[in-house]
Amino acid sequence: MTRWKITGIIATLVIIFSIPLYAIQERSRRSTAHTNRQPPATFVGSEACRDCHRNEYDKWSGSHHQLAMALASESTVLGDFADIAFEHFGVTTRFYKADGRFMVTTQGPGGEMGDFEITHTFGWFPLQQYLIPFPGGRLQCLPIAWDSREKRWFHLYPDHPLDAEDWLYWTNNGQNWNAMCAECHSTDLRKNFDPNDGIYRTAWSEISVGCEACHGPGSGHVAWAQLPEMGRPEVADAALAVKTSGMTSARQIQLCAPCHARRISLDDNIHAHTDFLDYGIPQLLSEGIYFPDGQILDEVYVYGSFVQSKMHARDVRCSDCHDVHSIKRVKDGNDLCLQCHRASIYDTRDHHFHKKAGEPGEPIRSDTGEALFDVGSGALCEQCHMPGRKYMGVDYRPDHSFRIPRPDLSLALDTPDACNRCHVNQTVRWSVDAMAKWYGEKKRPHYGTILAAGRRRDPDALNSLIRLAGDRLYPDIVRATALSLVSSYPGDAATKAIERALSDESAILRHTAVNRLVIPDPGQRTALVGPLLFDPVRAVRIEAARSLVSTAQSGLVASLRKPYEKALAEYVKAMERTGDFAASRHNLGNLYADLGQTDQAIANYRKAIAIDRLFYPAKVNLAMIYNAQGKKDPAEALLREVVDEHPDLFEIKYSLGLLLAEKKDYDTAVIYLDDAATGLPQRTRIQYNLALLLKQLNRNTEAESALNRALTVAPSNPDYLYALAVLYMEWNRLDDALKVAVRLQENHPNLALGHDIVNYIESSTATEK
Repeated sequence: MTRWKITGIIATLVIIFSIPLYAIQERSRRSTAHTNRQPPATFVGSEACRDCHRNEYDKWSGSHHQLAMALASESTVLGDFADIAFEHFGVTTRFYKADGRFMVTTQGPGGEMGDFEITHTFGWFPLQQYLIPFPGGRLQCLPIAWDSREKRWFHLYPDHPLDAEDWLYWTNNGQNWNAMCAECHSTDLRKNFDPNDGIYRTAWSEISVGCEACHGPGSGHVAWAQLPEMGRPEVADAALAVKTSGMTSARQIQLCAPCHARRISLDDNIHAHTDFLDYGIPQLLSEGIYFPDGQILDEVYVYGSFVQSKMHARDVRCSDCHDVHSIKRVKDGNDLCLQCHRASIYDTRDHHFHKKAGEPGEPIRSDTGEALFDVGSGALCEQCHMPGRKYMGVDYRPDHSFRIPRPDLSLALDTPDACNRCHVNQTVRWSVDAMAKWYGEKKRPHYGTILAAGRRRDPDALNSLIRLAGDRLYPDIVRATALSLVSSYPGDAATKAIERALSDESAILRHTAVNRLVIPDPGQRTALVGPLLFDPVRAVRIEAARSLVSTAQSGLVASLRKPYEKALAEYVKAMERTGDFAASRHNLGNLYADLGQTDQAIANYRKAIAIDRLFYPAKVNLAMIYNAQGKKDPAEALLREVVDEHPDLFEIKYSLGLLLAEKKDYDTAVIYLDDAATGLPQRTRIQYNLALLLKQLNRNTEAESALNRALTVAPSNPDYLYALAVLYMEWNRLDDALKVAVRLQENHPNLALGHDIVNYIESSTATEK
């Protein structure tokens, strides 16, 4: 067993007789990393590579990586700055030059017009953005970009103007280069954000994505290469910091993932992380980010798609399709796919049922007559198996999950249909019929149906979600997503599934499990989560520490105390590194609240709100602290802001209703409780509290209705039965009260209340007679 697992087991007095496979694999990887470790190297720049690696250097020159970012100059700026005006929702922006500088007149902070100098270009094709410096070391991304293909200015948010206080407004954090963009467009990027003064001291060794962005710091390799050939010592990988030749698929994907994944970063990309989750936490296939079948929806940068694919499962690497230096595809058209897939089977009319380029026919046209897809498009593998979406207005990105078109799933789950992407004048039903005619009716089960049911909280989906989460034949990201959905279901079956995943060989499963585990008992939580304080993967380790904060307040066994404190310090460092994001400040606020450091909690919640005024979780938690401190007015103001901005957050309406009731504003409280009860019909306690308040206001008929709605869902609940019986008694409807009291008596014979009410009513009736 690895040391971390042994220590964790001893610390929690848990006896385990089998060795987790992931522990063995991790020890092997760590051992290899130790053997290949080189003295600390420094970054030397891509120019230092040119003389020996001329072919690779020439491929890289002019690539998207090499042009990822640059100082603004005549040779790097593509946009038209010849005193050009651009109008967007009544605001006229002017692009011009002054004294050799590239300038723009547009709305700035607070929505006020101003003149700003563009100092850097960002990207090259199909669009180029422009960066403007602001105080505090910030570079901000202008929301008007240059369309490199059509040679025009366009707005990245064309549908509506953004309020100057919106997080996405271009001078705010949502468009801040340091936080949102920098680490993937420069080499050796060190964010250097100070959470105390809010200043960025961001630095890089090379302004664009150079050789060392993938190969790591090159000083050791350059020094080795400069020695006479006979005098070069035998060192692993020619003294390269990162071994890139002969990489496995999994290792190469981990190398590319820090930039080509939607993720939460925990650290700078220091080229020394063993597992991707040492660096960051990848986005699961969550609602609003991916469609339920795993197709791309929001901007997700390839990784989450590719790891779902059969290509990934069969050890296909990024470099099998893309030249790693030019970033171009290694072959064009179907020839790229025919490296592996037999042309006589797949590049035929019998497979794709479409005309090839050069065959007679008409292109598919829009309603205005514009040619959308030329004859032969449908015979290209990419069109059917990698249907994409446009991001940032003009940037079309193919989906790298390489899926078989399933219009039947599109019909059932309301997901994109590859056929209708081209055949814009047809329906999904038409696509289903065509596929059935060509390939037959039989269809394989797909995890998308299970994830869709889990998103709906379908009660019948739990068992399927549990099976999916535990089935190693499915991609880890799919399994982790299923596990995250399992956590929304109550009961032992869901809890046990999450507990099992705590020892899964996949780090993303372990992280999801510890993040979603709800075990109120401190001893049981420590026994389950304690060993993960020794996990070799940072994301798992720090999540375990965060999970144990409340438990640690009442005491941990001595052997867990130091690893807990070390992992918690790692957690705090990771959150402070991203302390320019509202979510990280919110996480810190939650941490300090659990630690009893209320002032620190309040400061971080306030900072989260200052960063993004629409980030409602921080407002809600801050309101709860204020309410606990007796500051009910500011608590009420915060909760009102949340429900005004998010009227469908019925849980918050419930909290606001209870707060207003505490303030004795009963009439307004009833409004919010009634909204909450309507929006959360299965939450019977809301109906109960609403009924009590209505009774207080002598609105007995409405109180009766609320209690009956609660009893429809929970017909034997003693509190609801007792409240209804008392209501009827005070209303002098003794016959109705007796019926309810008998129900209470029958359902809870050991409860004295039912017997007391029955006896009281019967004695009262006898006395009257």
